[in-house]
Amino acid sequence: MTTTLPDVKHLGRQWVLIDASEQVLGKLASRIATVLRGKHKPIYTPFLDTGDFVVVINVDKMALSGQKGEQKVYQRYSGYPGGRRTRNLDQMMDKHPDRVLRQAVKGMMPDGPLGRRQLTKLNVYAGAEHPHTAQQPQTIAVR
Repeated sequence: MTTTLPDVKHLGRQWVLIDASEQVLGKLASRIATVLRGKHKPIYTPFLDTGDFVVVINVDKMALSGQKGEQKVYQRYSGYPGGRRTRNLDQMMDKHPDRVLRQAVKGMMPDGPLGRRQLTKLNVYAGAEHPHTAQQPQTIAVR
C-alpha cells in the first residue's frame, strides 16, 4: 500500500471569520488553533500545513472565566537587572487584547518552524472592522 499526502500548494485554503464577543478565551483559542492547524479537515497531516486563514474580530469583548482577570500574570524580561515587567490579564485586556488571544493560541500550537508558520495565518482585531473583506471569509460559530 502507498501513502498519499495532500498537495499543500493546491490545497485551496479557506478564510474563516470568528466573532470573539462573549466567547471564553480558552475555548476560543482552542478552536482557532484547530482551524489554523487544519485538524478540522479530513486531509489533516501532522507535519504539513493544511490549515486555513483565521480572522478574529471583537477581541476586546472576550469573556474571561473565574478569577483570571486578577490572577493570571503576563511577564516579560528585558535582560537587564530589574528589567522584569508584569501585568495581569485585566491590564493586558485594556491595552492589548489582541496580544492576549495571540499568546493563548500560540501556546496551543506546536513548537518549531511549522507552528510559527501556521501562526502567521492568524489575524486578530480588537474592533468589528477588518481589512480582509476581499477574501470573503466564512463565518463560523465557536461552541
